[in-house]
Amino acid sequence: MAWAPLALLLVTAATVTTAATAATAATAGNRHSTNIAEDARLNVPALVRKYGYPLEEHTVVTSDGYVLTAHRIPHARGERPVLPGAGARTPVLVMHGLMCSSADFLVLGPGSALGYLLADAGYDVWLANARGNYYSRRHLSLDPDERERLDFWRFSWDEIGERDLPALVEHVSAISGRRRMHYVGYSQGTTAFLVMAALRPEYGARFLSFQALAPAAFNEYSDNPARDELMQYESLLDAIAFSNGFGEVLRRRPLFADLGLQHCADGAELQELCAQALTGGSQHVNRTLLPVFAGHNPAGAALRQIIHYAQVQRFGRFARYNFDPVTNMARYGSLRPPEYDVTRVTTPTHLHYGLGDANSLPANVRLLARRMGARAVLHAVPRASFNHFDFIWASDARAQLYEPVLALLRRHDE
Repeated sequence: MAWAPLALLLVTAATVTTAATAATAATAGNRHSTNIAEDARLNVPALVRKYGYPLEEHTVVTSDGYVLTAHRIPHARGERPVLPGAGARTPVLVMHGLMCSSADFLVLGPGSALGYLLADAGYDVWLANARGNYYSRRHLSLDPDERERLDFWRFSWDEIGERDLPALVEHVSAISGRRRMHYVGYSQGTTAFLVMAALRPEYGARFLSFQALAPAAFNEYSDNPARDELMQYESLLDAIAFSNGFGEVLRRRPLFADLGLQHCADGAELQELCAQALTGGSQHVNRTLLPVFAGHNPAGAALRQIIHYAQVQRFGRFARYNFDPVTNMARYGSLRPPEYDVTRVTTPTHLHYGLGDANSLPANVRLLARRMGARAVLHAVPRASFNHFDFIWASDARAQLYEPVLALLRRHDE
């Protein structure tokens, strides 16, 4: 989720606990869950293994010392492993959205969730976790819990694209024996790919296709004047937050699962309110599973990831992180941060957008397609009400989105 939490978080960041429910991008339709409370509390490896799929945890270290966790489903249930090399399954690297994690591609369950569908279709599935989220909250020397200098948290999605993704690509290739792979990104996961393509264009040839779900880049069109006004204070929020020892947003905690099980479960008086608050008003969710989504999301992020999106909206530029002019000059050689050149994307690109998506507005996605040029193909999800959260949580996501994505992957397979 790229834009939905921004307005609320910019108002309440100093008292982050009050914003917990607003950032929970939960919805959906998991007919396969056998125990709601258990699925809400299990971590990703335990959840995947519960449903009979193989799961590997891989540690990936970035060039600046962040320790990432990637969850790999190497094959479907009941299948035998394939040795690395030319005959191995084609890898698919999947990257989550803002304040999300690898869990978001799994909690709909087998037969419905994208992670399982990719494995069942014969792919080697790599569910990444960006720096700072629940599964990648580590560093070789920096302490994420240190509250004086906050050096661990001084990053945005710029670093995720420039450093996390290349490290993940190299690791996937080393383990799988395959140089090329597909990429599926959701929301911020699409932003990170565009950053990598602009700053590290040599990686373009490493991808067979780029499947962008709810793309988040340009934000020149807006239908929310109140949010536009709040964006004007992004630099003030950065200064206040870091001077008061605050650089992290909505770290995953057991409390979220407990609150979801208490207030969002079947029979709870607040279930419908939970559904409205957590799903952006989507009517295509399985209310029974709301506690599972609340148990896994939000999964934490750096405050500057949110501020960076606010800068894109405030200045009307899809550009690198804006510090003060002196710092910008030292880092970029210019008073203003340079824009990301999306024409440097050489990978065949498919932009999947929702006509009801208030966060990645269709007009902004179409603008991205025009800026990218002929390599980008637009795909509107058929259901007119398909919103930002439906991309990962809707009970009809398989029919509306995932099956068409799988068909496109097969078209681009080597």
